[in-house]
Amino acid sequence: MYNNILTKIIYSKSYDPWKNLALEEYLLETVKENEIILYLWQNDNTIVIGRNQNPWKECQCKKFEGDKGKIARRLSGGGAVFHDIGNLNFTFIMDKKLYNLEKQLSVILKAVNNLGIDAKFSGRNDILVGERKFSGNAFYENLNSSYHHGTILVDANMDKLSKYLKVSKEKIISKGIDSIRSRVINLKAIKEDITIENLKDNLKNSFLDIYKGRSEIEYIEDQEVIKKLYEKYSSWEWRYGETPKFEINFVNRFKWGEIDLNLNLKDGIIDSIVIYSDAMNSILIKDIECQLLNTPFNIKFISEKLENINYKIDEKNIIFEIKKWLESKIG
Repeated sequence: MYNNILTKIIYSKSYDPWKNLALEEYLLETVKENEIILYLWQNDNTIVIGRNQNPWKECQCKKFEGDKGKIARRLSGGGAVFHDIGNLNFTFIMDKKLYNLEKQLSVILKAVNNLGIDAKFSGRNDILVGERKFSGNAFYENLNSSYHHGTILVDANMDKLSKYLKVSKEKIISKGIDSIRSRVINLKAIKEDITIENLKDNLKNSFLDIYKGRSEIEYIEDQEVIKKLYEKYSSWEWRYGETPKFEINFVNRFKWGEIDLNLNLKDGIIDSIVIYSDAMNSILIKDIECQLLNTPFNIKFISEKLENINYKIDEKNIIFEIKKWLESKIG
């Protein structure tokens, strides 16, 4: 579709998750037409939750922050992840017209293949060695640009990962596993000579080879450009938000993720609503919240509002399953 794609490679020097996520959003807002950016970054002692998740439900918040950990919330959907400096994060940020998940994933797969790791993409967002995960991926888009980001476990502290993260029983049962730790693996456990630095070098080379690009490594030195975004990502409001008491709570796990629906009614009308979810479709979850607010608590009106959402073709089944589920609860 596009010729002469512009390539750029940006490394972050910071281990602060709020700064790194602010820079990620800044790049999303400023990426040029016909440009794709590979952004590599690391967080130390951090839990990053998905856009619509409840932090109190996903991790041991007080214990983690008491141990000098930082909790961060990203724009994309999906589940909670633990980051330390044994983990490398990547983000592909691009003009939306260039978005090509298979091509982006091929950069990751080629880089780890070059290091002697036989990997494959599986399910909704995982990269595996055998049946064990070393990378989770998530996605976000705005009007003109998109990003695809993920983690790569190189030499992460697995004790901390399993100590601070919680996993719902429904999720464990649906995946047929008995712990977080049993389903993830560090690349260093497969090949001892893998390091963050040689992985970064291989990702850079793989990216430039696949996109036929040329680019020097850049660093964003001017921190003023991300000041307002940093204030957002570090704020209590963004990370935790309000968690009022709700009169009505419905929870269900679907194949595509969990929905934890919380409602308060006033005179039979949905007066307040919060949906917690690890679904990948973060924007869709927010759209459902907006549609159902101020709607009569009646399945006929709720179904009509769900049908009015401007969802994508691949989200039709999600809307259908939510409607059927609510019919069984309310109808």
